[in-house]
Amino acid sequence: MALFRTLTQQRAELEKEWNRWATASTAEAADISAETSSLRAEVAQSWRRSLHTVDPGCTEAPSLDDVGDRWSESALRAPITELANPLRSLAEEAGYVAAVSDEAGTILWSCGDRAVRRQAEQVNFAPGGCWDESHMGTNGLSLALHDDRPTTVFSAEHLVAALHGWVCYSAPIHAPDGRQLGVLDLSSAWNRSHPAVMTSVRALVTAVETMLRAAAPNPTRGVRLECLGAARLLREGRPVPLPPRQLEILALLALEPDGFTPEQLHAAVYGDRQVSTNTLKADVSHLRRTTGGEITNRRYMLTGAVTCDAADLFAAIAAGDATSALWLYRGPLLPGSDTPGVVEWRAYLDVGVRTVVLASDRAEHAVTLGERVPDDIEVHEHALRLLPADDVRRAVVAARLYTASRS
Repeated sequence: MALFRTLTQQRAELEKEWNRWATASTAEAADISAETSSLRAEVAQSWRRSLHTVDPGCTEAPSLDDVGDRWSESALRAPITELANPLRSLAEEAGYVAAVSDEAGTILWSCGDRAVRRQAEQVNFAPGGCWDESHMGTNGLSLALHDDRPTTVFSAEHLVAALHGWVCYSAPIHAPDGRQLGVLDLSSAWNRSHPAVMTSVRALVTAVETMLRAAAPNPTRGVRLECLGAARLLREGRPVPLPPRQLEILALLALEPDGFTPEQLHAAVYGDRQVSTNTLKADVSHLRRTTGGEITNRRYMLTGAVTCDAADLFAAIAAGDATSALWLYRGPLLPGSDTPGVVEWRAYLDVGVRTVVLASDRAEHAVTLGERVPDDIEVHEHALRLLPADDVRRAVVAARLYTASRS
């Protein structure tokens, strides 16, 4: 009863705020400040964006006719189909409807409690419905897409009045390369709101993303250098024996697409040590034969289809893509190497991964990195700041922080 009273009070307060915004002109709504509004900042910002294109009095989402084709071509179809039974059971037992959208906010698939689904269909929260912000304003699905993080939208936080009887728990789904593929949403009547639902949504999204990674095309086709956490060269997926020094040289060439002069590469590999230039030339010649002639002569540079996990990681860091960076980061660059150029790049990549994670507002990024850098107090503290109070992962992160603080 206490929870119900709290939800009832929260809904009443939000209705008052919604009436204030809905009766204001677009210019007046833009002037409503955070200090005078009881709305969460992300909801208020979404309302401001949405009021330019969405009528708060609309009654249902517009439809697309090609949803069947979209679903058949979606990368989400296989994992969602595999998870359909547990998803359906969860939604039906909890009195919810589950929905999956594409990256444009169009619902491709849904299931759940029959009565709740009928109510959802009245506002076209069903396959074919367009639920992006430009069509249906602020809702869980559109906000998760826009902000690229899990979100809850409760009752009159929805811009459209017809949705004030609902609560939505949504989280974006990402491909292994970090691209948004869509959103998983669990929605029900506002009085069924409970924070534990978001934990379920997060767990389901993690399961979907894990399945997507497992089904991703094998990156080891062609010539592939793997040097994060370990070191090996693969040709068509098969190991090619190389001594450690030549793996180090190949890693440096992969990380410097503009290449090196012979003198620059010699310094990056040997530093101040007195090593003959002929030694380096012999190593490069052997690498040239191994890679099929993919290293130029006068300036040492990779020219062909030699891919490298460290170079991919560098690109993800440069793009600020924490999801892809963490997927690629299996450990430090060539951890046993003391080659000057490798040591420098190792520090750069480690700091880069840490920086993009600390800049991310997705708790799962900090939790994942915390597994790999257990002594990093700041990463664990960042995870605890982002994790909801009821998230079961808080206990593990708190234990990591305690251990790191005592070491």
